[in-house]
Amino acid sequence: MAKVFLPKGTRDLMPEQMNRRLMVINTVRDVFARYGFDPLETPAFERIETLTGKYGDEGEKLMFRILKRGEGGTKGEVDLALRYDLTVPLARVMAMNPGIPLPFKRSQIQPVWRADRPQRGRFREFYQCDVDTVGTDSPLADAECIAVVHDSLTALGFTDFTIRVNHRQLLRALAVAIEAEDQETSMLQALDKLDKVGRNGVEKELLERSFSRDQAHQLWRYLDGAEIPDAAPFEQQLKRIVELALSMGVDPDRVRVDRTLARGLDYYTGPVFETVLNGDYSGSVSGGGRYDGLVGMFSGKGDVPAVGVSLGIERIFMLMEEMGLVPATRTATHVWATVFSVETMAATLESASILRTAGVNVQVSTRMGKIGKQLKDASSKGIPFALVCGPEEAAAGTAVLKNLTTGEQVTGTPDELVRHLGV
Repeated sequence: MAKVFLPKGTRDLMPEQMNRRLMVINTVRDVFARYGFDPLETPAFERIETLTGKYGDEGEKLMFRILKRGEGGTKGEVDLALRYDLTVPLARVMAMNPGIPLPFKRSQIQPVWRADRPQRGRFREFYQCDVDTVGTDSPLADAECIAVVHDSLTALGFTDFTIRVNHRQLLRALAVAIEAEDQETSMLQALDKLDKVGRNGVEKELLERSFSRDQAHQLWRYLDGAEIPDAAPFEQQLKRIVELALSMGVDPDRVRVDRTLARGLDYYTGPVFETVLNGDYSGSVSGGGRYDGLVGMFSGKGDVPAVGVSLGIERIFMLMEEMGLVPATRTATHVWATVFSVETMAATLESASILRTAGVNVQVSTRMGKIGKQLKDASSKGIPFALVCGPEEAAAGTAVLKNLTTGEQVTGTPDELVRHLGV
């Protein structure tokens, strides 16, 4: 028999993992809905011209390209690519649907693909959880991005995190201040690695990118708090956004303006956001910002205001496991219905049907008789309750509900058992 392997950077998600992941995703989805973001889905792949030229040189290298069908493919010609993120497809949707009432608030939770080097916590196929508002330059939309991240992480059980906020125009003013306006993108790419390589590593990369040592020293002086020429309007804008976020209930200890924050994607034009867990946890768990020029690249209508933020749900889930925050539930099944005999099977199925109608997830055993083995089956799957309907219960229209953790048993009609389960 030939050996079979998964592609590198992918994994199978077994039912126990999926049940827990879905609980996490549904928690985030509920927060998105509370802020008025409506769900959207887009295709797994896009036309190659839709995606290219939007992510910078490093992003371009990580795109999974799809060969043309037929003769073009044999020549290595490409016409499609798997989506790299959820933001560019949104911009394409907006351009193709000019009649959408604005502002348009959408949420999207779907997989994306990147030809990255697989490592712990990083995969080539992974989910993103995004919210975006298109069609308004109100700072309220930017503040909602901060609030949504704050409330999502809080709902998932995180308490010690920081949402960092900066402004791309402030960074542009910084580039001008150190006489590097023609090297702004290069400066941002180096600065974006600060959390990973530290100041010495960033300075080394700046020198390798043809910055002078004096420019590097000036950069640190401004980042450490010196007044950046012509940056006051952008600092005031950030102050207003943070004030609005605090009015929405964001903890003031969990958000701060950070001049060193440089989101790497080329399409950001205004405020940018990134969230990190405090302590020994490296890397961000969310990121986003304002990208007023992206939609116009597709529609040809000039700048269209847009802002959004993405939660790194894969990293969040990994950290939740490490921190003991993942829900203990192993299965979505709440009750395991045992089958006593052929004669009682109809009564068991009727009771199971009533519980299901009331919203209880019930799985019926395929074994018959030997109730002890059936109860062991339920325990091995992590199912919390078992239903037993013997001849006496079948005749009386009742059943026994057994708590498989405590051993407690309750006898009653299916409707009474539903109330006992608290449904």
